[in-house]
Amino acid sequence: MKHFINLRDISSKSLKKIILDAKKRKNLRKNLNTLDSDKDSLLKGKLLIQMFEKSSLRTRLSFYIAIKQLNGSALTLRPDELHLSKGSESLADTAKIISTFGNAFMLRTDSDNKLLEFKKYLTIPIINGLSPSSHPTQVLSDIFTIEEIKKKNISKLQICWVGDASNNVINSLIEASVKFSFKLNIGSPKKYQPNKNLLKWAKKNSGKIKLFNNCIQAAKNSDVIFTDKVISMNDKVNKAKKLKEFKNFKVTSKVMSYAKKDAIFLHCLPRGSEVSNEVFLGKQSRVWQQALNRIYVQKSILLYCFEKLR
Repeated sequence: MKHFINLRDISSKSLKKIILDAKKRKNLRKNLNTLDSDKDSLLKGKLLIQMFEKSSLRTRLSFYIAIKQLNGSALTLRPDELHLSKGSESLADTAKIISTFGNAFMLRTDSDNKLLEFKKYLTIPIINGLSPSSHPTQVLSDIFTIEEIKKKNISKLQICWVGDASNNVINSLIEASVKFSFKLNIGSPKKYQPNKNLLKWAKKNSGKIKLFNNCIQAAKNSDVIFTDKVISMNDKVNKAKKLKEFKNFKVTSKVMSYAKKDAIFLHCLPRGSEVSNEVFLGKQSRVWQQALNRIYVQKSILLYCFEKLR
């Protein structure tokens, strides 16, 4: 049994093995329908219990389909319907019940501490579907997508992030840049730079990260341009003020022109004003392929947690 909470806690070897398994599994599904099971049906009879404390579309759909394709089942719990949310049952007791009925637990949460508390009391694997400081399933899937499109190991590519560098997605991308040894340029306002402790960890572990306060400088010669919503789910800020602070950090055709000619654009969605329609709906955008690939990587993450990777 293995947990999947933060990329920094998982070995590079295991993360690369997940990516490789996902590639093989996607290739084997070319003639299958969405809910057809993989031929090896490795998680037959297994139940994935999911709980969403935050809004979800892609994570909800992709984990449901992922476990179904492995011939298991998924059950989604609404937190507002549980005794836990009403304060009449402890988290420890809730975790014990989830462990009794299910075989794995996927939590999309508004609290990093809650994620760790569940891990403490669960006797089944826990997967972080998103927390305030981390979005590991998203970023691992993004790496899969980049290598699929570029047909290269990501260690040979230069990745660029434009926008808010203080959110959960960039945190996981920084961790991934160390684990997969790729160059990462970050273009963000000074006020919204990455977590200092995370940058120290990255530097200590030979991270190849450069910070810029100009998105065009960050984008130069990049193979991939990433961005995310300026106003994220975790934000409790003056929205109008923050949007104004990011007016010069919008991914436009001009920004993309400074990247390599064959550069691609990625966005974990949902989108806001941080990218122009011309880029988002243009030829360089791979956002729909990026979203679909969540299924394949999350299947391999589930297999990693059950120690059933090939």
